[in-house]
Amino acid sequence: MNKFISFIYRHRYDIFFSLLLVLLFSLLFFVFPKEETKNIIRIMENKTFDIRQNIITKDKKVRDDIVIITVDDPSYEYLVETYGDWPIPRSVYADLVEYVQNQNPKFIAFDLLFIKSLKRIPQSDEQLIQKFKKYQNTFTAMNFDDYNFELRTPPNVDKKITTNIKFETDKIKPTVFTNCRIIMEEIINATDRIGHINTPKSDDGFIRTVPLIVNYPEYNEDLSIKQMDNYLYMTVKLAIDYLNKYENANIQEIKIDKNNNLILGNRKLPLNENAEAILNWYGESGLINPDSFKYVSFWEVIKSIKAKETGNKEVLPNDFFKDKIVYIGTNVFSLSDIKTVPTSKYLPGVEIHTTLLNNIIDNNLIHKASLPYNVAISIILSIAAIFTVFKIRSVYVSIPLFSGLIFAFLYFSTYVMTKYNVWTWVVVPLILAIFCFVCSFIVKYLLKSRDFEYTYKLATTDGLTELYNHRFFQEEMRKKIDFAEKLKNNFSLILIDIDFFKKFNDKYGHQAGDAVLKHVAKTLKSCVRNEDFVCRYGGEEMAIILNNVNRETAVAVAEKICKTIASKQYELSPDLEVQITISLGVATYPQNGKTPTDLIEYSDKCLYKAKENGRNQVGFIEE
Repeated sequence: MNKFISFIYRHRYDIFFSLLLVLLFSLLFFVFPKEETKNIIRIMENKTFDIRQNIITKDKKVRDDIVIITVDDPSYEYLVETYGDWPIPRSVYADLVEYVQNQNPKFIAFDLLFIKSLKRIPQSDEQLIQKFKKYQNTFTAMNFDDYNFELRTPPNVDKKITTNIKFETDKIKPTVFTNCRIIMEEIINATDRIGHINTPKSDDGFIRTVPLIVNYPEYNEDLSIKQMDNYLYMTVKLAIDYLNKYENANIQEIKIDKNNNLILGNRKLPLNENAEAILNWYGESGLINPDSFKYVSFWEVIKSIKAKETGNKEVLPNDFFKDKIVYIGTNVFSLSDIKTVPTSKYLPGVEIHTTLLNNIIDNNLIHKASLPYNVAISIILSIAAIFTVFKIRSVYVSIPLFSGLIFAFLYFSTYVMTKYNVWTWVVVPLILAIFCFVCSFIVKYLLKSRDFEYTYKLATTDGLTELYNHRFFQEEMRKKIDFAEKLKNNFSLILIDIDFFKKFNDKYGHQAGDAVLKHVAKTLKSCVRNEDFVCRYGGEEMAIILNNVNRETAVAVAEKICKTIASKQYELSPDLEVQITISLGVATYPQNGKTPTDLIEYSDKCLYKAKENGRNQVGFIEE
């Protein structure tokens, strides 16, 4: 714990800056996102959901009491050849219902719309209607749309199909449809086991959710809206009967609680803002996946019905549908009931209903993690990315470690979907973490660069005068000689000594001497160019390296500096001003030497000539 606290304290400014970046970037996503950004993130997040769903399908099992009777391609061909063009007479479905009901199934549900048809045969329709009256465990479907009023006048739907739902939240707004394809009125009169089967697609064409509740208006004669009614998904109605009959749920009131859950007995079905449920998929269709829902071809049932009537051997066992929940639908492309879902490009629409029913009974619908939870996960992952950068010194270790952190997070997000049916964010946390990781690296190496510059300054600068120190002076002299030798040009050195400096120290004290050194250093820097170097050679001696300057110019600069220093009065204290003078010696490469030692010796001799000649001047050696 102490080491952790120590680490936090040492890096407090770095971490604060990085967390500030996290906050600002979080605001970009959570507070001020443009609609285009939202859409991109939503599309990416949906794709991560699809990937996770495909990964975890191996851990899911479908119920063995759900069977689908499907009109597949062989069945479609057989039915058309036997009964003529599609749609087939409804007496065929009536015979199918009777055949299945004789085996005591739990429920039968049609994923078919029995709408009025120009080819209808009243006697045939009546047979099917009577089956709906006879068997109250048989469900059928209707469909809502937004068809043009001028092409189809929207009908009012019998109130017996609507559902009273108690809303304890105002966050749920079911999708509103303005028109519908009404099924046969006689079927509506015969049963209330009718629900909608609308399955809207996402922007990318995938179906990930189904609307458990939709709204459709009751219209006045002038087509103004009288009131808005709630309609349940057909499978939800079937599930209610299932829970009441087989789990003694005694569901009498349907409500949506404050947490946006549709309450069915002890089941809480999580809904999004449009009253849609996110399905937990079971992989590829049962048509090609033996571990998914069991399919039976429609033709096999019809052949079995005919065999029973004639006393021949049936194609299917005579108890095949006993205690089964039987769905009837199609998987023929020409009948336009093939859907694209996260785990399959080609899934019969009827399997969406069986998936929902399986989810409800097993209570494993997907629900999205709350915003605070997702934000917390994003921040934790971002902080972990920051710590990885600042805690690990080697980039060759921190990058693989961060990659491992990302894979661990992806595993975590998949695990919680598998274990708890929770859809956590992936895209936003990853973007934030990568952003923080990159920014932290930038911050870290900027700080390293700053520290390097600071260390270099300490190593090369005199602390008192803030001039370059003796070590830097010697290195720069060698560099200037190498450079001048290559380019065949010259540079000059001015060596400076403060006159009678020892007397300042003795008379006024060392603090006064330090002040004199600072004043002289400041004046020297003001008298030369930026590319020249002013250094403290030692004690009261200072040196100036004049880049690419010949002797004549260097002497002129030295004389200017000498006059500038002598012309000023330096204030040592509020009531004491003194005059300072300096002595100078000039040497030029290569005229006065070709090594640092030669140049320093020559300028030093010139400096002493200036002292011998009375100080406060530039000294020269007679040649």
